Amino acid sequence: MPTSLIVVDDFLDRAGALREAGLRLSYPEQDGAFPGRNSLQRIEIANLANHVSHIVGEPLRVISPLGSHAKFRITLADDVGRGRVHTDPGYFSGVLGLSRPEDCRGGTDFFRHKRTGTERRPLDPVELQATGYSSIDELDRDVIERDSMRDEAWERTMSVPMRFNRLILLRPWLWHTAGPGFGKSLEDGRLVYLMFFERA
Repeated sequence: MPTSLIVVDDFLDRAGALREAGLRLSYPEQDGAFPGRNSLQRIEIANLANHVSHIVGEPLRVISPLGSHAKFRITLADDVGRGRVHTDPGYFSGVLGLSRPEDCRGGTDFFRHKRTGTERRPLDPVELQATGYSSIDELDRDVIERDSMRDEAWERTMSVPMRFNRLILLRPWLWHTAGPGFGKSLEDGRLVYLMFFERA
């Protein structure tokens, strides 16, 4: 009985300190697939993998290579990207909201792909065969690369609202996207801390 989504409020005792640290980092311009910018630097949270393992009830470790793990992401109202609905690498993804309570809006959205009737990427060869695709790469090209930005291709199935110090732990194979950016600066924008884990 796999768990798909866990929401943890008041995740950190000192979330305000983590936010303040994130505000002091560098956020260079980047040609990423998604709106917004990642911090250049990482800030590791002590014993994070052990703590999240306890929450999800499965042994996890930080993903390797690290990718965007332990980086912050800022997305402002005017930011645009080349992609929207997507999946992540790994076994669990985590998004910790660090925007001020008065600024928070939107959240993390989950979808069903209308044309294939799927709510996630196949997890094994049997599921892949049932979709009619010969490989995950073929499916990604036809679903994500073709339809990621096409609102009419997706039906939103659920949305988890963004809250300060709310951690959303999700299976990375679910079709999902961040809610819209907001604000005009680091202070009032959509600021999150990113986590990616694999099986230990």
